[in-house]
Amino acid sequence: MSDVEQITRASQLWKLMTDAQRRTAAEAFWSEGETGAEHAEVIGLLSRRLNFRVKSVLALPLDRKAKYTAGLAAVSDAVAGRLLVTFHLTHQRPMMSTFLDALGISHENGLIADDAAPSLDAATLPAAVAALREQYPLEDVDLYLHTLRLQDHATWGGLGEFL
Repeated sequence: MSDVEQITRASQLWKLMTDAQRRTAAEAFWSEGETGAEHAEVIGLLSRRLNFRVKSVLALPLDRKAKYTAGLAAVSDAVAGRLLVTFHLTHQRPMMSTFLDALGISHENGLIADDAAPSLDAATLPAAVAALREQYPLEDVDLYLHTLRLQDHATWGGLGEFL
């Protein structure tokens, strides 16, 4: 993933994900159920792309919905954001926990409390990123760091220098 400053939207990050990451994200997205505006949007996109009625898209098995969703080249920022979040919450909790532990940020299984405002100590950031790079695949680490940066640039904007 290059041109870090060019990645300012979740939909751009979706396009840069590997096929395996997109498929895993789509599986996590559909596994959480078909609730919310993002699911309705993807159902509409798939319906138009496949020339299926909405009812037929809803009846597709999870693996087919995931396959078709992963193949969508363009999705809205809201959908891409939801795909990224479900991917990380479903499949990347150990990496999230490792990073937050290295930064000394309290969390529960990789999740920072909603009311907590994490403060970063710039001195610990290089070691925390290095710990991730040693333990996890580079493409997963970069995706996670980009996702953090997109979700809360005020807190995580400093990650740009590590991408």
